[in-house]
Amino acid sequence: MKITASKIYVISGLGVDQRVFSKIDFGSLDITYLDWITPSRNEPLSIYAKRISAKITAEQPILIGLSFGGMLAMEIAKIITVQRVILLASAKGRYELPVLYRLAGRLKLNVFVPNSLLKTHSFLSDYFFGIRCKEDSLLLKQILKDTDPIFMAWAIHQILQWKNNSVPDNLIHVHGSSDHIIPIKNVKPNFIIKEAGHFMTVTHAQEVEKLLQEICS
Repeated sequence: MKITASKIYVISGLGVDQRVFSKIDFGSLDITYLDWITPSRNEPLSIYAKRISAKITAEQPILIGLSFGGMLAMEIAKIITVQRVILLASAKGRYELPVLYRLAGRLKLNVFVPNSLLKTHSFLSDYFFGIRCKEDSLLLKQILKDTDPIFMAWAIHQILQWKNNSVPDNLIHVHGSSDHIIPIKNVKPNFIIKEAGHFMTVTHAQEVEKLLQEICS
């Protein structure tokens, strides 16, 4: 599934920055990280995607989206012409999200969860993100600490309310076999990283790096 080299825009997960890609060497690939912008109050993901797509200046770029960043990449691909969308530990549509998420979205249960709780790091956080070593746990803890709680609450609401059922033909989905946040039983990926969880760009960086180099070179 190789494609012609092109400008690549990378979108990190739920409000975090490029630290989640810090262990991946993109080599000679032409990479730009798309930084998150502050959402307007109650702004739909489709409108947010339109605003952030204005930061993309290259024609027919490749979009790499991690987790919630993958969902945003899917929305951006509806607005501009892209060469390829590559999802990492993400979902192609609402049908790939766990039923519990969809139920929580329908009942709007997330509005009852304090923002401070969303940023709490514990052994449960490490379990759900598939983290097994102290170094990676400390990175996740720092990322959660640095994430704006208002942005996090907005993003979680967008995930729970996501209705996308449109999948472009030029899409590649990479997923971990041990993802506890978006379980692999719900998705149909093109490539599976064995024993990797939701934090796979950190915990299984070499495998992800090799795969991305093969796909994008």
